[in-house]
Amino acid sequence: MLRVVSWNVNGIRSPLQGMVYEEPSNCAAMVVGRILDKLDADIICFQETKVTRDVLTEPLAITEGYNSYFSFSRSRSGYSGVATFCKDSATPMAAEEGLSGLLATQKGDVGCYGNMDEFTQEELRALDSEGRALLTQHKICTWEGKEKTLTLINVYCPHADPGKPERLTFKMRFYRLLQIRAEALLAAGSHVIILGDLNTAHHPIDHWDAVSLECFEEDPGRKWMDGLLSSLGYQTGSPGGPFIDSYRYFQPKQEGAFTCWSAVSGARHLNYGSRLDYVLGDQTLVIDTFQDSFLLPEVMGSDHCPVGAVLSVSSVPAKECPPLCTRFLPEFAGTQLKILRFLVNLKDPVFKQSALKLNKTQVQMYQNKVRVRSTRPRPSQAGSNRGQKHLTSYFQPSSSHPQASPNLELPIVGALMTPKTPEKEVMAKMVEGQASASEVKDEKEIRTSFWKSVLGGPLPMPLCGGHREPCVKRTVKKPGPNLGRHFYMCARPQGPPTDPSSRCNFFLWSRPS
Repeated sequence: MLRVVSWNVNGIRSPLQGMVYEEPSNCAAMVVGRILDKLDADIICFQETKVTRDVLTEPLAITEGYNSYFSFSRSRSGYSGVATFCKDSATPMAAEEGLSGLLATQKGDVGCYGNMDEFTQEELRALDSEGRALLTQHKICTWEGKEKTLTLINVYCPHADPGKPERLTFKMRFYRLLQIRAEALLAAGSHVIILGDLNTAHHPIDHWDAVSLECFEEDPGRKWMDGLLSSLGYQTGSPGGPFIDSYRYFQPKQEGAFTCWSAVSGARHLNYGSRLDYVLGDQTLVIDTFQDSFLLPEVMGSDHCPVGAVLSVSSVPAKECPPLCTRFLPEFAGTQLKILRFLVNLKDPVFKQSALKLNKTQVQMYQNKVRVRSTRPRPSQAGSNRGQKHLTSYFQPSSSHPQASPNLELPIVGALMTPKTPEKEVMAKMVEGQASASEVKDEKEIRTSFWKSVLGGPLPMPLCGGHREPCVKRTVKKPGPNLGRHFYMCARPQGPPTDPSSRCNFFLWSRPS
């Protein structure tokens, strides 16, 4: 069996708040290993890694038992990015970054690009500059004993911001490029799986509030998916494209099967989300080899949940990893030295012995220098009696002031006072301590009452209209005339309007202080 999993981790450097605290150490290598073990798959695809090559660390990129491949954003730091981790038993025979072929190195690449004449070179560079696609090609063996080629396309498709129409154009061009590359691979005889975050909910059943959205079916992204996917599992008249949505193939009528929720509104508590993550396979592959397709909503740590599929094939590992593997990067392969290489671990006994020998040598050299200096004649000794004064000479009594006679005895102060018994001393100290504590307490209470009378303290939170519960205060972050203004809204998590336990529509602007 071959198990593949895809997950938008929303930043691989800080993943899985729920998993991190299960480990006694927050070491990056242990956290990544914990994630891979938890997902328990032969091939694991991550999206939205938010790392660039300059901040990628060895513990994060190289995990024992796996070979990893990264695609980085070249336009922005801490943005986008995808990564694929393959078990050593599923080592790919080829790996490639990007869809256009412009990032290919001609060695160990996947190939099969199709006809891309409708794109300019600048457009292709822009589409591949955000690190949104990574291809790995594997040899698989069917239950009949036949060896075939399987290409996995790990994608993080762009999001179309309603306020930025140019991003919708970018998204649709990326979709088009993805489709051309996938169909070219199919035409070359390879099976193809497209998995990742497609950033589009295909059908109304895949969205929590599709009814209230205007022109849901007319969305350009949904129309593109209609042309890419076959209608198997749906009661539609059009035959569709060469790929199948594997989850809907097994669960065509499952409602509430969402993979993404708003983290700000807490919508995951009431499953108020949408299905944006998919495992798509070509028709022959899904019908003949797919045994299951699943969601993992119980896995926390991101605003998305993992999705995956199980195939009734076995992987035939390549003898060596393709050149794109992170272990071949100069900074990880040992050909490029880092400053950490020059730092010595003092806990190592070998370095301790060498450090002791070095210290002894330095002490002997210092002693030899002192002996040489002491044998040289000083100018002060040769010429005059005025030598360099010692620091203690400035603290000796002056001859101009009369000195007290050593035989003069002064009376002891304690002898002039009436002696106290130990009990009286203890009582006196207790009385003094209580008096000082009461004075401090009274002074603190006076100050507190004064400032309360002047400032009055913060105003209580208003109650929402639906539940009569204290609201939560938010700040407008959307650009516009209200940017930065504060407002109050219901503190409950977002959910369906028909659910009385979900957030009500209470809204109130905060008065300026």
